[in-house]
Amino acid sequence: MISMTGFAARRGAGAGHAWTWDLRAVNGKGFDLRLRLPDWIDGLELAVRAEVQKAVTRGNVSLTLKIAADDAREASAFRLNAANMVAALAALAEVEDAARRAGVTLHPPTSTDLLTLRGILDATAQDVDTSPLRQALLADLPALLADFAAMRATEGAALASVIAAQIDQIAALTEAARSETADRAATQAQTLRDSVARVLAVTDAVDAGRLAQELALIAVKTDVTEELDRLTAHVAAARAHLADPAPVGRKLDFLMQEFMREANTLCSKAQSLAMTRIGLDLKTVIDQMREQVQNVE
Repeated sequence: MISMTGFAARRGAGAGHAWTWDLRAVNGKGFDLRLRLPDWIDGLELAVRAEVQKAVTRGNVSLTLKIAADDAREASAFRLNAANMVAALAALAEVEDAARRAGVTLHPPTSTDLLTLRGILDATAQDVDTSPLRQALLADLPALLADFAAMRATEGAALASVIAAQIDQIAALTEAARSETADRAATQAQTLRDSVARVLAVTDAVDAGRLAQELALIAVKTDVTEELDRLTAHVAAARAHLADPAPVGRKLDFLMQEFMREANTLCSKAQSLAMTRIGLDLKTVIDQMREQVQNVE
């Protein structure tokens, strides 16, 4: 099991530059990748996007790359776009003013942060070859993705342990409900017989066929055998998903809806305080489990 939550950072150097990767993700219904990469490196964004999409199938993912030239000759190959820099600083001042009025403290940006913004640095010549830098960055990317995957796998293992325990709780409560159903069968039958006897004692105009239909309807409305059988089947399905190496977040999320539907029906058919308590305990565990499932890829 893989968690959608993860973080990885990495430093590297090559082709006259030093860089820092920052990759993080939180849960999400689908896959949303946001990249903050220098736009002056030809072909980098498409290549990075393709590699990240191979490694991550679901979650809100953000990847930031900060680059600084560590060679004067390399640094001279680019010039500052004064107009874009002034516009960026003006926008930054406006954001800081708004934050100050709202009583929010912002982390001060560095010059490196500004230089990574799109359009701040321009190549001074058309023949600047950024392919060596792009190749160095792409060669460094797999290690970052491996660290990211390792953290998500560790988080996923912890999630699997918690979810497995919750599935065991659901299974135990289902068996308790089954035992309660057997215990209340005799009581229900006696209650129906007493009710029929009271009706027959006050009138002889009862239609036997209609009475039989009504008794059958009452029995159907209070029978929870199907709900318990479906809960048992859902428990087996959930355990199978836990053992599946493929991403199972969406499957488990759907299964949570099915679990809750059966628990709600069980409560509506309870007809006893003990069964109602079991149904409410089931709903509590299922709701807790759903919160954990929201983080599964």
